[in-house]
Amino acid sequence: MSEPRIDQRILFVKEGSAKYISHLDLMHTMERAFLRGGITIRHTAGFHPHPYVSIPLPLPLGFSSQCELMEFGLEAGCTREALPERMNQVLPAGIRVLDCYDAARPFRELASVRYALTWEFAGELAQGAAEAFRDLTARDHFVVQKKSKKAKSGFTEVDLIPAIQKVEALRPLGDKLELTLLLQAQNPGLSPAVLLQGFQGAWPQFAPVYTAAHRLEVLDGAGKVFR
Repeated sequence: MSEPRIDQRILFVKEGSAKYISHLDLMHTMERAFLRGGITIRHTAGFHPHPYVSIPLPLPLGFSSQCELMEFGLEAGCTREALPERMNQVLPAGIRVLDCYDAARPFRELASVRYALTWEFAGELAQGAAEAFRDLTARDHFVVQKKSKKAKSGFTEVDLIPAIQKVEALRPLGDKLELTLLLQAQNPGLSPAVLLQGFQGAWPQFAPVYTAAHRLEVLDGAGKVFR
């Protein structure tokens, strides 16, 4: 009887100009990095096998992150310990592997994502925007429409309030509002882009002229760092 197969995961950073690499292109970038680094990973079976790689929470275009996870099956050409340096030698600027380890926990245990957000306004509007955001989070419900490929109408309704798990910081300063939020990761997950859509739809006078979003950490249901 063969031993059960154990997959591996990497923890990686995506920042700088790399934040404009789409999710699909990121997958291709990682696959090429394995190939160029001489690292053999598991492929799917069938007539047209392709590399088995999985990212549980695709990062929206334009977002940066210091806590991205990717799962794959390491077969040959490198040890877990040597893999980060080997991949970093061939990855583009802005993508950097921090660690490689055996996958011990299922991705379904991912519960929360901590984000650092920056909203900049055309004028000294941050204080008013902060008050409006406090109003939003104090409500029992705040339903918005978001695009959905599964819905016949092309849209589905989402209640933001249950998915905003915690407002950890809200810092208004002149024309800039900085937020640190804990948002629901999945089933359903809440993207800061959808949150902003709902906010500026209700308070168009506080529509930012520039936004930035950075993933700080992914957590399990107990609030512990997920790896």
